[in-house]
Parts: sequence; C-alpha cells; structure tokens
Amino acid sequence: MTVTAPEMLVGASTDFLKRFSPFNRMEPDALHFLAHRAALAFHPRGSEILTPEMGQARHFFIIQRGKVQSRQTGPASVTEYSSMTMGPGECFPIGAVSASRPSTNAYVAVEDSFCFQITADDFMQLMQMSPVFHLFCTQYIASLLNQSRQQLQSTFSQRAAEQQTMTTPLAQLIKREPIFVGPDCSARMALEKMAESGIGCMVIADDAQRPLGILTQSDLLRRLLLPGVDLSLPISEVMTANPHQLPCSASAYDAALEMATHAIRHLLVVDSDGQLQGVVSERDLFSLQRISLRQIRAGIESAADIESLRRASQDIRQLALNLIAQGIGAEQLTQFISALNDALTRRIIGLALEHHELYGIDFAWVAFGSEGRHEQTLSTDQDNGIIWTCPELQDAQPLRLRLITFAREVNDNLAACGFPLCKGNIMASNPDLCLTLDEWRGRFGSWIREPDPQALLNASIFFDFRVLYGNERLGDHLRAWLNKSAKSNSAFQRMMASNALQVAPPLGRIRDFVVDDDGTVDLKKSGARLFVDVARILALRTGVESSSTVQRLRRAATKMGVPNEEVAAIIDGFHFIQLLRLRSQHLDTEHDDANDNKVNPETLNELDRRILKEAFRQARKLQLRLKLDYQL
Repeated sequence: MTVTAPEMLVGASTDFLKRFSPFNRMEPDALHFLAHRAALAFHPRGSEILTPEMGQARHFFIIQRGKVQSRQTGPASVTEYSSMTMGPGECFPIGAVSASRPSTNAYVAVEDSFCFQITADDFMQLMQMSPVFHLFCTQYIASLLNQSRQQLQSTFSQRAAEQQTMTTPLAQLIKREPIFVGPDCSARMALEKMAESGIGCMVIADDAQRPLGILTQSDLLRRLLLPGVDLSLPISEVMTANPHQLPCSASAYDAALEMATHAIRHLLVVDSDGQLQGVVSERDLFSLQRISLRQIRAGIESAADIESLRRASQDIRQLALNLIAQGIGAEQLTQFISALNDALTRRIIGLALEHHELYGIDFAWVAFGSEGRHEQTLSTDQDNGIIWTCPELQDAQPLRLRLITFAREVNDNLAACGFPLCKGNIMASNPDLCLTLDEWRGRFGSWIREPDPQALLNASIFFDFRVLYGNERLGDHLRAWLNKSAKSNSAFQRMMASNALQVAPPLGRIRDFVVDDDGTVDLKKSGARLFVDVARILALRTGVESSSTVQRLRRAATKMGVPNEEVAAIIDGFHFIQLLRLRSQHLDTEHDDANDNKVNPETLNELDRRILKEAFRQARKLQLRLKLDYQL
C-alpha cells in the first residue's frame, strides 16, 4: 500500500529526513524536491520489498520505520547468511538505481515497516540537483566518514579552538617571504644573513629559486666551528644537499610525520614548479600543541636513561589523543604513532648497545605484527625478532648468545616504557626468533611447504615484518625470498585464504550486530583482522613488497584490475574500524588492555553505528572476493 504524502505532511517528512545523513546536509531546494516526490509505502513483516527477480530497480527507498534485512542472493556467499539489518534513515539500493540494473541483494521487511520511495527518474534528478547527495551516492562510506570526523571535532570544539589544526595546508603556515642564498655565497655571508633575519636555518637555492641545500643552527658547531672551516668557502661545501621538502598543499600533519620519520626540524615548502615558497619549522607546527613533537622527539634523542624514555612514551599517547580530537584520520594517526614509537625503540636499542659488545655482528632488529605493518594503535605489546649473519669460520652459538643477552635488555626496557612483554614470547630474546638469514628462510619455507594450523598462525604474524634498526638489506633479502616462495605455492595461498575466512564480519541476521556475551564487538579480532588477513594473501599472491595493509590493498588492487572506487571503499572501512579502536583506547589504560579493542555498538551515535555496519559490509565483500578467487 503506497500513499503520496499530502502537502500538510511534507513538513513532517522533511523533519524526519533532517535527522539522518546525507539529508541533514542536503541543499534546501533538493530536500524540498525529495520531500514532495517521496511516497510512503507500508511493507508487512516477511514481505519482499525488492529482489533481483523483480528486474531493473525502479525505486530508491528510505526506511522511515521498522527494520529491513538486506541479504546476498546467488550461490556465492562468505557465510550461510550474508545479511545486514537496516533501520530508520538508511536507504537502498544505491548501486542498482544508479546503474539502472536489478539489485544484487534481496530486501525483506523483518518487521512491519514503512519506507519512503522515489522513482529512479526522481533519484537521478536529485543526484543532479544536490552535490551532497551525489557525493553520498558515489562515495558512500567516504562521505559518512567525513561527517563522523566533523562530528568528533565538534565534540572537542573547545580544544580544537585552542589548538592548531593538523589539517592546515603548509601554505597557510608560511609567515614570511622565502630567505635564501646562492650556492656560491660564502659561509660567512650566509651566517650574517641568518643573524640579520633572525632565522634558524639558511636555504641554498639556484637562480630559479629551486632548493639545493640547507644549513641549520644545529649544523654550525659540528660542521663549521669545531672543524675550523674557512668561512670564506662557498656555502655549498658545508650545506646539507637535497633537503626535505613538501608541496604547499601538504598538511601540517604531513610535515609532522616527515619530521618525526627523518628526525629533522625544518621542512622546505615548494610550489608545483619546485620553487621555494618558505620554510616550516617544528615551532610553527607545534607551538600551539599542548605537547609538542619537538619536545617528545628531543626527549627521545637526548634520553640518557629508561625513565626519560618512559615519560616520552606517555607523551606520545597524549599527543595522539590530541590529534584524535582534531579529527586526524586513522591511517595518518597509526603512521604517526608508529614513527614516534620507532624512534623510541631505536633509542632503547642504542642505549642497550652501550652495554653489549656487538661490534662486527651484522644484524637487524625486526618488528612483526601491527608494528611491522605501521599500524600500531595506543595499545600494543611487543612483537620483535633479530635477523643476523654469521661470518665464515666463526662459531654461531657464542654470537647468538651475545645477541640474545642484548635483546633481553631491550625487551625489558620496552616493557618499562609501556610495551608489555609478549604473552606468546614473540620477542627477540627468544632463541627461536634470533635467527640467521638462512635460518629465517628455512623457518618461513617450512611453513609454506607444510601449512598446518600452527604454520598458518605463524605466517599471519611473522610475514608482516620490517627492519627498525640495523642492516635493512637483511630484511629486503628475506622479503624478496618470501614473496618468490609464497607466490609460486598456490596450495599455501589457498590454505591461508581458507584460514582467513574462519571469522565472519559480526553483522546480524535480525539485529544490526552480532555481539559477544558482554554486549561488545572486538574491533581487532572481528574487525581489523579481516582486512589485514586478506590484504596479506593478496600481497603474497601479487608480489607486493609492502607490509602495510592499506598499501597491500592499493597495490594488489592495481595489479588485479580492481576498480579504484571499490578498493577506496574497502580502505575507508578499514580506517574507520582503526579509528574506533583508537577512540576506545584511553591514556589511563595499560597497553594491551583486554578491553581496549572492544566497543559496545549501543553506545555509538547513529552515524557511527551506520558507518560501522558499512565497514563490516566492506570486509564481507573483501572476504567474498577471496572466496571466489580460491573457490572455497
């Protein structure tokens, strides 16, 4: 039964629509058009609203009251019931109406329900009238994520007003015209110009104003004063060549990550032609931050003891929480946390090396798991190991014992800085994880040749690795060998794929989510892991060398010919789950707390619940692709 809303009810329809995205941001004339064209239809419990057998989708539906179940049809499904329950404010079928094709899902009323509906022609006209609606339909989850970030920022509006936003373009942070000298300028004249201008660095540029090098105040003592350099020499002979630079359009966050990663204090800002526009310093980026990156990194670099590094670890968490409040995305946040934690780990290793005689031993300290993927959250334990080489004619066992003794001190000091010892003993102090390059190849090879359950579990942990300290070539050699071995073993890939499908997205048949006994969803085990496991398999299959989940998905998708918009939606889903994990982790909780990755969906606002459902739906699509590819 369908009833067209009379004029007196249009206002009520408009008020209803304004409660939900994207209609709450839709242009007034477009919203008026929608409210006038919408007809309200009743669908009794158990009735089919739309199915593939009905042919080309002729209506776009918006649920006004009740619940509608969206169920996959056809022989291919990841679980027996690949379904999702939808409630008021949610709409369907966007893809089918947009493409003028039958729906691939069946939509059934779970309970007595009312839905607004407009014709496919009105839907297309609405897309043309409203950029907001058009963006929503073409970039569904990205549009929702943007609103969620805005909502989060408004929650922290007072804090955001007090602090510099990290999304500000660098062009807006440049405070003066660029100051530079040519490469033939004498060192003395360059220093005099620095003093006159009151700046902390001097840029050296060519005639076209393209940067060639930089000399900072911290360089003066080491490069000029102590060596007694003749100040009449050209500045080009003492400058740092090929200075780090970013385009004007890059954000303050991009600059902060670059500084943290490369341990630098100044970044050159250039236009699209590579011409110098100015210099951004740490002080520019973080003078308004309550805890500054410079303070954290300076504290790490100058730390003479573990107590100083423990304080730096707490500061990293606090800065990350400040950035969450500013609406920084999950990918940037996890990279930021990883970059600073990398610096912390390297300093801990450096302090430990002062107490151990390892000179002449070629080794690499390796991170596994989330740290190996650049995906650390605020709660994580240790997963690390050592790759080393034994010189010819030397006994390996004494060298191994020295490395293990050194690793034990590093593991203990990491624990003192808030990174608990791994309950599974996945640490470099474990003799089974302090292996030569040949031994690691043998270990990986045995898992690939005989993929029993334990081997598959090991592969899911240890195949996500990267070098944090030492000889990076050891990691490169192991990665190249691993990719070659795994890519040529389809049976191993198939077993990995089967293992990755053991956990299904927690989408309910009747209720929105399948929750644990305590009413929560584990966002790590039932969320992020689903994306991570599939991305690992796709990377091994296509020979992608990155250990990052997002990079694996992007690069593998390119090689496999997956449409950009499809992989973008999958990545957006992964990012939102990561962001929810970060938001549920607090400063006063211990690292790796049992509840750190759990969220009660009932406590989420309606927008975030909606995005979480869509994120799990993207995980299900990713698993379905894996199932079809390996015929599981």
